[in-house]
Amino acid sequence: MILETKPQWFKVRYNPEAVEKVTQLMDELELNTVCNEASCPNMGECYSSGTATFMILGRICTRSCRFCDVTHGRPGPVNEKEPQQLAQAVKKMGLEYVVITSVDRDDLPDYGAGHFAEVIEEVRKQNPHTMIEVLTPDFQGDQLAIDKVIAAKPDVFNHNMESVRRISPKIRHRATYDCSLDVLEYVKKQDPSILTKTGIMLGLGETADEINELMDDLRAVDVDFLTIGQYSQPSAKHYPLHEYVPAETFAEYQRTGMAKKFKYVASSPLVRSSYRARAAVESVHTQ
Repeated sequence: MILETKPQWFKVRYNPEAVEKVTQLMDELELNTVCNEASCPNMGECYSSGTATFMILGRICTRSCRFCDVTHGRPGPVNEKEPQQLAQAVKKMGLEYVVITSVDRDDLPDYGAGHFAEVIEEVRKQNPHTMIEVLTPDFQGDQLAIDKVIAAKPDVFNHNMESVRRISPKIRHRATYDCSLDVLEYVKKQDPSILTKTGIMLGLGETADEINELMDDLRAVDVDFLTIGQYSQPSAKHYPLHEYVPAETFAEYQRTGMAKKFKYVASSPLVRSSYRARAAVESVHTQ
């Protein structure tokens, strides 16, 4: 059941002209944004500022996680021109910071890791001063696949935990809590210069003790950045929304996270993994 009464903060600004402009550019270059595919509530704000989170490797995901609004099915072939097309979009939009994510591609031998690396390298080639954050799948924990992304040296490696240990198997398809932790730990051990990041949702029935345990698990593998946002049930078929978490609770988790020595914690109802992502990196540079 979808909760009927939405809080006031769900009413966000929407700039149709900005959305149309960015959408037209994406269509021209045959690109996808997670903003559209995942029905992000911040799409209007981000598009108005000329930013977007690019979603590579198509728009069909091989997994069917119960919280996600991205289409599940059998993906088509990989667009070999995508690295060049995405780099061109970054240049046309004048981005100084870009986030690159993807659907899960369990159908590919390396789960799409090599394509991630090619995109990073081409973006950097055409936009040498642009900082790059990747938000990756778990690549089924394949270290050889993860190594391909690490070798391309993104500035930030983001992989989402999504929820606490108890709820994770209820909402995620194939992905596991421990595998995700292992991915984040492996990246940091292989290249400590890469900032690591993860995100979770609230409102799924988690407890404060479970959130604290999750934070401790993340700090134990030296994760740098944490984002915490409100789960928004996309449809009646998706995982049930348990509650709209008060803003005060988000603020308390932000304070708790900083006390646990995360370098940056973004915690509020409308926060999503890549929302104002540049602010986290800038906060490190000013410390």
